[in-house]
Amino acid sequence: MARYPVPRSSDPIESWEPFAELNRLTRDLARVFDRWPFTVLPDGAFTPAADVEETDDAFILELELPGVRKEDISVEVAGPRVAVRGERKERERRGVLRRKSRVTGTFHYEVTLPGEIDADRIEARLEDGVLTVRVPKAGAERPRRIAVK
Repeated sequence: MARYPVPRSSDPIESWEPFAELNRLTRDLARVFDRWPFTVLPDGAFTPAADVEETDDAFILELELPGVRKEDISVEVAGPRVAVRGERKERERRGVLRRKSRVTGTFHYEVTLPGEIDADRIEARLEDGVLTVRVPKAGAERPRRIAVK
């Protein structure tokens, strides 16, 4: 029977890199949560998935809120900060619930926008489960094109 050599480390004590393992774990968890459609906050509320887009004249916020009625949504503005709060209510069921993966309860989303906004002209619309909040920029903040003569 043939004997094969057993690989041995040149270092008699195997080195352990706890910080490297912790960094790898942190990266793996961040990758999982980046794919998660919402974040659950410590008080039981959740933060819905959202996009913030900047155009020449406005900021556009889009929040995914399927199953939420417009009466259950509140949009508040304080300076450059926009906060959206509300509740996704559990619907009444007749049968036995075998699996539940949809999040219900209160939600909260807040963003501070870079620059001055025109709070008097903000519009919010809920359509097909997506809340779109259009926040116009203040007149002085809008970029202007200057013709070169």
